[in-house]
Amino acid sequence: MDHSPTPTTPAATPAAPPAGRYSRADDRAADRRLRIAAVVCGVLFLGLIAWLGGSYLLRETRLNGTVPTFQPVSDTELQLQLSVRKSDGTAGVCTVRSQGADGAVVGQSDFPVPAAGTSYDEVVTLRTTARGTTAELLGCTPDKK
Repeated sequence: MDHSPTPTTPAATPAAPPAGRYSRADDRAADRRLRIAAVVCGVLFLGLIAWLGGSYLLRETRLNGTVPTFQPVSDTELQLQLSVRKSDGTAGVCTVRSQGADGAVVGQSDFPVPAAGTSYDEVVTLRTTARGTTAELLGCTPDKK
């Protein structure tokens, strides 16, 4: 019996991946491109939000109206108080709508707002096709200069 050690194969060592595959440099470059794209998209999104918010605020401060009170005068008329706060020299139009008891629109009209002064308070008459139970200001739009 031969007690000499049997020849063994060298210990299994992990084989190195092929060159150019699984490169850490490629992962870093891809991560960097993704971060840059995310930052650019974030900046564009914030810019869009700022632009929309700014235009909304500028539009609202030029002509801002309310209908504090209204009263049905008859089945075909509704009197309402139109109160508008605005910049001096800004004229425009305010649109008011009335609905009947069933929710159907019974009247809608545009009322002009003169340019003079910083406020406009007036009692106006809205003609309706049936008895109006509401008076709602849909919005005020400044005249285009």
